[in-house]
Amino acid sequence: MSNFGDLIRLAREEKGFFLRQVAAELEIDQAIISKFERNERKPTKEQVLKFAKFYKLDNETLLVEWLSDKVAYDLQDENLADKVLKAAEQKIKYKKK
Repeated sequence: MSNFGDLIRLAREEKGFFLRQVAAELEIDQAIISKFERNERKPTKEQVLKFAKFYKLDNETLLVEWLSDKVAYDLQDENLADKVLKAAEQKIKYKKK
């Protein structure tokens, strides 16, 4: 199962970039990018969009991975996670009407 960190690490490796090159281009500390790639730290939405633009990745795909990582992290230890997700889905559908 993929996650945000895996996607940006794979994109970097496929393009042959070093962390320091990406860090300089995106103006994000190299250590922080390394933590993003190892899923030890979560980026901001603005940073996610920077990665998408830099690596020429689909914004929606990267945002979905980032958001789903956040939700999964918040709910991973909850016994009621399935019920919470179903309730949240219903609330989102209701609010979009």
